[in-house]
Amino acid sequence: MLDFLRLRVLDAVARHGSVTAAARELHYSQPSVSHHLARLEAETGARLVQRTGRGIRLTEAGRLLADRAAEILGRVEAAAGELAAHTGLRAGRVRLAAFPSALGSFVPAAAARLARDHPGVEVRLVDAEPPEALAMLRAGQVDVAVTFRHTVLPATDEGVRLTPLLADPGHLVVPAPGTPAQGSSTGRRTGNARHVGAAPEAPAVQKTRTAAPITQKSQTAGGTPGTRAGDGAYDGPPGGLAAYRESRWIVGCERCRAQAFALCAEAGFTPSVAFITDDYVAVQAMVAAGLGVALLPELALTAHRRPDVATYRIPGATRAIFAATYGEPPDPPATTALLAALTTATTR
Repeated sequence: MLDFLRLRVLDAVARHGSVTAAARELHYSQPSVSHHLARLEAETGARLVQRTGRGIRLTEAGRLLADRAAEILGRVEAAAGELAAHTGLRAGRVRLAAFPSALGSFVPAAAARLARDHPGVEVRLVDAEPPEALAMLRAGQVDVAVTFRHTVLPATDEGVRLTPLLADPGHLVVPAPGTPAQGSSTGRRTGNARHVGAAPEAPAVQKTRTAAPITQKSQTAGGTPGTRAGDGAYDGPPGGLAAYRESRWIVGCERCRAQAFALCAEAGFTPSVAFITDDYVAVQAMVAAGLGVALLPELALTAHRRPDVATYRIPGATRAIFAATYGEPPDPPATTALLAALTTATTR
């Protein structure tokens, strides 16, 4: 194995054609340079330099080795520069997988903050539900996965490190009062009127209010049933979920609908499923049209909120949102910076 420092000496001698100049550049003494050249000749078994009066020139073998030494030194210096840029966040790449309502709410703000603070770091975003995102994380296809866990579901994140981001309350979504869907025949029968479960009459401003950004205050369920929450929702529908036992329900995939089914079971009934979709825009359109009621997370209402639907915050329907990473700590600098940006974007 050739000694790296001796290759540096040979490179300096080749460029300057002088032991004195090479010693000056390397901050070595002239005898030290001559010693390194002699040792390198012993290692290679070839004559590398030939003295000519006051100067020195390379032999054919010396020129061949010097050319390769220059290539090696160039690559090492390039690698050192790239590593310094990476650790200093002047360059790099970080990949994030997140579910749709996260991509439609806080993830863009986090990505924009990272790009602003570290413009040399490239951020790549992938749309993926938690199971797919975690699989991509374990396979090394992404660096961070934004995922969620319902309180009624078992933990499935063994081997993955989780950074808590926020608690995302669930909301019952119904047609807004005063809309045509309030009298739809798809709902339950109460007295002489048929309803899909419209919200109680609210001030006129409620009809046009959209969900406000998630705040720490709005991340916990509570309040008095029938009163407006800070984001324009109502906490706890009168009569609870049991009041919607005869309504038709719009639910999501098997994983997401498990929470709705569990909450309805606690209220003493099994929901009658009319439609199945994970598209929260489509869910609100169906509710507004009077096709049923639904349970949506607050993030979905933050990303998109129709003025012709009303919402009740449902105690116990909260899901926990995490940023997941994989492997032994510490995380790479770009990953750590992205986690910090996600935390900032969800703490307002």
